[in-house]
Formats: sequence, C-alpha cells, structure tokens
Amino acid sequence: MSTELTSRDYITQRGWEKATLESCPLHGRGGCGLRRHTGYERRRPAGLFVPRWYCRKGHTTFSLVPDFAASYVADSLPAIEAAVATYEQQRAAGLTVAAIAMQLRDDIELQGAIRWLARRRAWVAAGLTLLVGFAPWVLAGVERTVINARAALTVPSALVQVRKILGPRLTWAPAPVGFARPAQVGTEPFSPMQHQTGADPPA
Repeated sequence: MSTELTSRDYITQRGWEKATLESCPLHGRGGCGLRRHTGYERRRPAGLFVPRWYCRKGHTTFSLVPDFAASYVADSLPAIEAAVATYEQQRAAGLTVAAIAMQLRDDIELQGAIRWLARRRAWVAAGLTLLVGFAPWVLAGVERTVINARAALTVPSALVQVRKILGPRLTWAPAPVGFARPAQVGTEPFSPMQHQTGADPPA
C-alpha cells in the first residue's frame, strides 16, 4: 500500500484505519462479497497493524502492507537498509565485518550477529538488483550501494522507493522488498537439516 507517511507517523495516525481496498484483486468487477476482515499486528515496527480484506467467493484474504514494512520479515525496510548503510560506512572506515556486526547487534553472540547482518546485506543487494533491472540509469557508473542509491534517488529510503518503482511487479519480486515467499525465489531446495553458513549453534 502506497503511503507518504513514515512508519512513526503511520502508527501515530493509525493509518491502517483509513486504508481502503478499491476492488478485489481476484474479481475486479465486484460481486464476490469482498469485505473488511480482521487485521493483524506486526512485531516491528512496534504498534503497526496491517488491515485485511476477505473475498468470500475466492476464500482469500488480502493484506495492505504499507510501503515501509518488509514482507516475510519482522522489520521495516528503512531499518534493514539502515543496518546496511552503517555497514557500508564502517567498512569504508576500515572496520571488520565482525566489529560492525557486534556494533549493530551487541545483544547476541558474534556468529549470530554476523549472520543477521549477512541476511540484511543479501536482502538489500537483491533490492538494488531490482532497481538496476527496472531503472538502470539510477546507479549507472557508480557502485551499487545503499548510500549511492539514496543519493541518486534523493530519498531517505532506497528500498521503499524501489517498492514504489516496481508497483504491480511486487507480486513476484523477492521478499522482503517484494511479496514472493522466500521459498519461491531461493536457488537451493529447503532442507530442515541445513542451517546457514557460519559456526554451529551451541549443543
């Protein structure tokens, strides 16, 4: 759902109460019994509710996720991007990945913090790849970084702007910018016995 409000303003003003779904995505001509359904609360940003609608004929619910909220990740796109922007700045200053990870997540162990940061770097890289694919002129001739993307787009959040640029294509674009489930876009089959690269968890 497109909104010009920041996450803080959206929550303060209870923007979900004003949200509307003009027509059913499955039945554009109506007659399907579309009605407002119970929304749900996101863990982050704290206090954010996502409104939903239910199509009686299609037995399907539709959520209106605001532009700033990440999909399938309990976080916001600006927060994910901010972590990677910090990484870019600190790496340029000579800090190690481990030092940056612990600076960002000093509440968990080192290997967990490194994996946490690696996931966000991968998500942002995927988002910037989408930007290059659909607006190649934005980062033409410059390094593909969050800081460069923000400057080129003249926006506080590059990922939120990427979501606006993609529009209807978000359905198949990879999460957390797009709405395709992670399993749909992964290159490796899911295995419940396989964990991400890094140190083994405690026994």
